[in-house]
Amino acid sequence: MRGGLLLALLLTTTPLAQRAMAADPIGDLLLVASAAPLEAAPDASLDPPQPDTRRRPGRPEDLPPAELPQQNKGAINAPPPDAFPADLVPIPDRWRLIEAVGVHSRWFDPYNQNTIKGDRPIWNTQDWFFTLTGISDTVIEPRSFPLPVGSQTTVRAGSNDNFGRADSFAGSQTFIVGMALTKGSTAFKPPEIEARLTLAFQDNYASVPEKRILSISPSNPTHRNDTFVGVQEAFIDYHIRNVSDRYDFDSVRVGIQPFSSDFRGFLFQDNQLGVRFFGDRDNNRWQYNLAAFQRIEKDTNSGLNDLGQALRKDSIFVANLYRQDLPFPGITSQVSVVYDRDREAGDIHYDQNGFPVRPALIGNDRGRDYDVVYLGYNADGHIGRLNLTASAYSATGQDRNSIFTSQPAHIQAWFTAFEPSYDFDWIRVRGSALYASGDSRPRDNRETGFDAILENPQFAGADTSYWIRQSIPFIGGGQAISLNGGNGVLADLRSSKTEGQSNFNNPGTILLGTGVDFDLTPSVRLSANINRLWFDNTAVLQALRNEGTIPRDIGWDYSVSAVWRPKVSQNLVFRGSIAILDPGAGFNDLFANSNRDNRYYSVLLDAILSF
Repeated sequence: MRGGLLLALLLTTTPLAQRAMAADPIGDLLLVASAAPLEAAPDASLDPPQPDTRRRPGRPEDLPPAELPQQNKGAINAPPPDAFPADLVPIPDRWRLIEAVGVHSRWFDPYNQNTIKGDRPIWNTQDWFFTLTGISDTVIEPRSFPLPVGSQTTVRAGSNDNFGRADSFAGSQTFIVGMALTKGSTAFKPPEIEARLTLAFQDNYASVPEKRILSISPSNPTHRNDTFVGVQEAFIDYHIRNVSDRYDFDSVRVGIQPFSSDFRGFLFQDNQLGVRFFGDRDNNRWQYNLAAFQRIEKDTNSGLNDLGQALRKDSIFVANLYRQDLPFPGITSQVSVVYDRDREAGDIHYDQNGFPVRPALIGNDRGRDYDVVYLGYNADGHIGRLNLTASAYSATGQDRNSIFTSQPAHIQAWFTAFEPSYDFDWIRVRGSALYASGDSRPRDNRETGFDAILENPQFAGADTSYWIRQSIPFIGGGQAISLNGGNGVLADLRSSKTEGQSNFNNPGTILLGTGVDFDLTPSVRLSANINRLWFDNTAVLQALRNEGTIPRDIGWDYSVSAVWRPKVSQNLVFRGSIAILDPGAGFNDLFANSNRDNRYYSVLLDAILSF
């Protein structure tokens, strides 16, 4: 053994051996091994063959060795293919195969396979599906906000104040029935044809403490009960073509259909009559919409579509483009162009309660035509763990009759909103910021107060917020004018959010807020929001109220809400919320009240049952 090691050492120290080792380190190992003396070794045939695991240092590891042969004496080989039966038994209806094993469903069970819920084709077809949807929405809403004393008469004789009692009550019961007939297996591709009809029936009740709030007639009582049936959807969707093997497509939809111009409903969200071309490209990374709508009149008290009246002379044209993972992975970006062409200057329209809504009785009380183009960018998604929604719009165009000058005016207004959020396990923390420009010079030839077409913002607490939920009358600055619209965030001084026209002579809105959501269980969520609100500029309010100065501070908006889904689905949803508005100096200046009304509240109880 010592002789072998000495011989190896001598061989590796010669110049010739060193050059050989430098050139080939594997050869060096073989040389050293060959210098070892031969010794008796066990019979290698008794051991299984071992793979060669050697590799050169500094070089990528070679592919793994080929699979070693396995000896399994006594094993039985698999039967050859011809041992199996060659005949196949066809299944006439693969959708109902589950019934062959004894699993049956009931027509009134929405949680399991159901033919009338579109889970299986209708009988004797393979790709025609029928879907029936039923929704019951019950709302109970005690609230308070500033109310004027009736000008002709009041329920409180001897009252000489401008403001009456603030408490009021509203409630509604809405039943929605939707039916859809669809052709095509839509699990992985768009439907070939879809026809849909949705009707909504609502019974609503309201009670207020003052005359001429619910009706123009002072002889009518201070409470009202009303019913209405509206057509919310009635369209045909036709699949024009597929443009790739991943089912990128082009489709067209004609009729009364839902549409939202952006992710959060800041500009235009409604069910209106129109035609819409839409589709996607590049595995759904690109999406587009080209749409034109002619607005339908709304029922005053329910807000539902009223096909018993003539269509409005208000046309809306939309073009938008979506791109996923732009500018960051997880963010979807949208660019849009929306054109609102309103020709209702000669249209004198009263709502069902007798109040004038077009033209709005503000400023010169004259009818208006206008053209306005909205250029927008919207983003929604996440950057890592940071959730993000952002929106920005520029409104430009011409108002052919400014309410202050009775002359044409150029429209130039801006809007931006931003809502980041972050998740800590079962807690989500949110921030909200919004700016809508106001008009600082109402009597010039420019209108710089931003207004939407028909907003329904899912933002800063949405309808659990007092400011967003309630519509506050603008007392003393016009007739039948609201400071803001119900389910809207903008202070826009419109006669009606649903029946009135956009108004770009307004004070604008600034909002900063924070909120938090607690997912206590999969079925229970608690939320809290705090929003701080200001007018952007009060020059318009000063001109309409003939006041020298009005502060910008609207106040603090506090709200808490709870959502309970007992079935951990959307079939049963119960919501409850309470919101308080603590008025600021500007709000108090506009609506001076007694000390008992120095804060305003909004309570919302909502039960949604879906089939």
